[in-house]
Amino acid sequence: MTETTHRPTVLFVCVHNAGRSQMAAGYLEHFAGDQVEVLSAGSQPADQVNPAAVAVMAEEGIDITASTPKLLTDSAVERADVVITMGCGDECPFFPGKRYEDWVLEDPAGRDAAAVRPIRDEIRARVQALIDSLS
Repeated sequence: MTETTHRPTVLFVCVHNAGRSQMAAGYLEHFAGDQVEVLSAGSQPADQVNPAAVAVMAEEGIDITASTPKLLTDSAVERADVVITMGCGDECPFFPGKRYEDWVLEDPAGRDAAAVRPIRDEIRARVQALIDSLS
């Protein structure tokens, strides 16, 4: 009998699902490929992804233009092995047996690309550490 490897599911959650969580999802998809299932959602999703987030990710060669903010659902949290919250406080449902991490990051909403770059770089470092912890 062959052993099947579990492909972990990571859910990134922020309030608007327009900046931090979208950048984190973009990095995880870029670095981990199909080794990880990547989800992102927001407790109060915006109408579109933050244009500054799209621009600074493009500088890294990562295209998140097709991403759209999605509403956080209980089923997304139930499906995830790891739930990374970014400033959504207590609005994220808690299910026992999940790994939860809260990443304290500045909100890129309303900021220009120059102000969003340091946030992006912090997210990249955290995503790389996350990948190491999953393997």
